[in-house]
Amino acid sequence: MKTFKYMTLAAALLLPMAACDSFLDVNPQGVASTDDLNTVENIEKMVIAAYSALGNDNFSDGMHAYWPYGDLRAGDAYKGGAGTGDMGDFHLFETFVYLRDDNGYLDKKWYNEYVCIARTNDALSRINAMDATVFPLKTTREAEVRFLRAHFYFDLKILFKQMPWIDENDKTEDYINISNVEYTDKQLWDMIIAEFRFAAENLPEKQAEIGRINKSIAQAYLAKALLYAAYEQDEKNNVVNIDKTKLQEVVTLCQGLSGKYSLTSDFAENFLCETENGRESVFAVQFSTGDGTLYGRLDWGAMLNYPMNPEYGCCGFHSPSQNMVNAFQTDDNGLPLFDTYNNNDLKNAEDLLKYNIDPRLNHTVAIPGAPYKYNPEFIFEASWTRDPNTYGNFMSMKEVVLPDCPCFAFSLPFMSSSKNRDIIRYDDVLLWEAEALIELGRQNEALPIINSLRERAAKSTARLVDVQGDPTGKFKIATYQPGVNCPAWTQDFARKALRWERRLELSQEGSRFFDLVRWGIADKEVNSYFATEKTRRTYMGEAKFTKNKDEYFPIPKNQINFSKKLYKQNYGW
Repeated sequence: MKTFKYMTLAAALLLPMAACDSFLDVNPQGVASTDDLNTVENIEKMVIAAYSALGNDNFSDGMHAYWPYGDLRAGDAYKGGAGTGDMGDFHLFETFVYLRDDNGYLDKKWYNEYVCIARTNDALSRINAMDATVFPLKTTREAEVRFLRAHFYFDLKILFKQMPWIDENDKTEDYINISNVEYTDKQLWDMIIAEFRFAAENLPEKQAEIGRINKSIAQAYLAKALLYAAYEQDEKNNVVNIDKTKLQEVVTLCQGLSGKYSLTSDFAENFLCETENGRESVFAVQFSTGDGTLYGRLDWGAMLNYPMNPEYGCCGFHSPSQNMVNAFQTDDNGLPLFDTYNNNDLKNAEDLLKYNIDPRLNHTVAIPGAPYKYNPEFIFEASWTRDPNTYGNFMSMKEVVLPDCPCFAFSLPFMSSSKNRDIIRYDDVLLWEAEALIELGRQNEALPIINSLRERAAKSTARLVDVQGDPTGKFKIATYQPGVNCPAWTQDFARKALRWERRLELSQEGSRFFDLVRWGIADKEVNSYFATEKTRRTYMGEAKFTKNKDEYFPIPKNQINFSKKLYKQNYGW
């Protein structure tokens, strides 16, 4: 009887619903059909959504920040955190030997890059369908979005080498038929270059809104893509040729940016909220706080990288390696200790005053006993690190901010900031130009470029003081003066100086590993690093870089399975 009553009641409740067609016919509010988006106003929003993908970052979900991919794998930093199992995928990146193609983090990274690409493709398909008379900014917006798409493909390229190229002309149902080896390594680079070239040729010199891509930004990224593509690789990732024509274009593009950008007077200005979007910043992810959203547009890629002291509280990741710290030492002439830098370990503030050092060390690395992030009263302590027995007592500083910074924000249990993250800075552009000149045999033209960075570093000490105003290091850095304080400026010596300069200038910014792969020396450099570092860090006991394999991540196994084995695995995996 209970069952019958309940069934009768249910039928009675349904009768009014069945009798009222309008109840079922009302469209849900807040849902738009795809055709509703094909207006100028909504297409502009789709373009903004494509930009937004740059900052859709999350430390646990295939983040865009480069430090796990470019620092950990190059010997510039240890993973950090609470032991090797904390964010264990990053531990596998750092030590290589047990990394496999079923790594879940790599699958997320691959997937998220294609989510970003999907945004650009959707925007482009709508832009292409609009008439320029209705949408006067059609070509400009197309160039912006193609630039963004090229950026996401660039990241896939340097991480995975071979990836499927999907653009706005491909139908969703056809994705399953697009292989990651449909195009060769060289062809993929050419396609990325073509995207940046289109952007450079069709964007205005200036944009009204900060953060929008302009012609100069596109020219800079075009130079970067050309530089990478110039180092041609075979199937086994060996560098087999350097394309001099591409290098010459790199030089021309970089020189064309002179006057549009310049070095800041103080290196520190590149890593402070109050000086972001300055004259040295070329292309940056624009973060924000207090913007009406729940947490603000914070840099989630840096959320793990704050110390474990009360002012912060989490999470102790991204710890500069002892090797990296030692590399900032200089000789009595103020030049790098190319061959002997690793014979002596810098460990604390006393060592910074005892040995000659490049000032950029104190801008880059938090060292026990030294001021943290330019605050003479905020002294970094060894206890601020999370697992010193495993990862030592250093932490990276470029990506973080002080706890009293207006751009600092909590998102418990984590914290971060709205400080921008530069993808391209002008110091990087200058180093590309110098590199190309050296490989073209024009090393004498590269000398003043490299020296300009060293001159700037020498002058960047005003913020590196203690509470008495005294320097926090025995700063000694000089320019290269061939025949005076260094050997003749041959191509080989210039190349060594250039590569060293890139390491110091861009330390902890995630570029080092990709440099090593581009130059074809990753196996030599990383295994040399392991040979010494294993005596310092026991967890590296089995760490090993395998040549012709570890230059790139494996194509994620899930992606190969989803493609029904159409995708081919990278060589060596």
